[in-house]
Amino acid sequence: MKALFLTAVGKTEVREIEMPQPGPEEVLLKIGMVGFCGGDLNGFKGLFELQEYPNILGHEVGGIIEQIGSHVPDSFKIGQKATIYPYLNCGTCISCRKNRRNACQDNKTMGVRRPGAMTKYIAIHWQDLFVSDKLSLRELALVEPLTVGFHAAARGRISSEDCVAVIGCGIVGMGAIASAVNRGANVIAIDIDESKMEIAKKIGAANTINSSKVDLHQALSEITNGDGPDVIIEAVGNSFTYRAAVEEVAYTGRVVCIGYAKSTVEFNTGLFVRKEIEILGSRNCTNEFPEVIEYLEKGKFPVDDVISMVVSIDEAGAALQQWSTTPAGITKIMVDLEK
Repeated sequence: MKALFLTAVGKTEVREIEMPQPGPEEVLLKIGMVGFCGGDLNGFKGLFELQEYPNILGHEVGGIIEQIGSHVPDSFKIGQKATIYPYLNCGTCISCRKNRRNACQDNKTMGVRRPGAMTKYIAIHWQDLFVSDKLSLRELALVEPLTVGFHAAARGRISSEDCVAVIGCGIVGMGAIASAVNRGANVIAIDIDESKMEIAKKIGAANTINSSKVDLHQALSEITNGDGPDVIIEAVGNSFTYRAAVEEVAYTGRVVCIGYAKSTVEFNTGLFVRKEIEILGSRNCTNEFPEVIEYLEKGKFPVDDVISMVVSIDEAGAALQQWSTTPAGITKIMVDLEK
């Protein structure tokens, strides 16, 4: 069966691999839809420090259970639609011992440090499987990236009393917007792509700021009556947005960082002390899968708007190259394994 490999920086290849055989505690999942994520893009561009080459890409999955191992609970049935928890933790490091497996020091995400799901079948442990009878395969493939944004909102302890700014309206940023809106917060979406901010409005953002056209500080001051946002979620990963988050957050506010900055970031550390702010890292997700599935099942998310293109596995490498060179207007690329 075909599989899409990231073979080196800027290079992909479709190769033939053997069909997996599920173990007693595994299911055989027939993959229908897989999304490209920002990590895939950065791995392609050589900007993701954790990416290993060569590797089968893909960890945003919508599939159908085709075979069930002998020790899998009876609640799982052949024909159920499902998505997967793609992270593998070591179980012994300090993060794992604190029940924070998302921050495992030796985490192995599918498609990054172990083979991914951009192929026809994968074998997956039943504990990493989440089913939904209501969601389509496209929607299921959106669950994992949205959980990353939902986790960031949880890290920021966002409530209905907060004004929240999300810098970066990619799919992870949109997940953060969705979660913040779901928690009752007043949300400001910040990006340089007008099409993405229009989607953010559909998710529920009350205000949008195009930081390439207006002064970010002035715009935020006007919206927040000079206070600044209570919480800022950084979902881009560059030095400007990291500094902006610290500079613009309100006194006693919280900054949540999702993006991987590609170079060293310099801060005026006096801001940390004078404002008495909290700066929080946010990695992967913990228990947000059921929450995101329930959210999507309610039809609150503009699924069709965020899917920029759907390609076959043979077209996937070219689509990743296009995203790398011409990112404007692209939010989510999906690979249809049935095409």
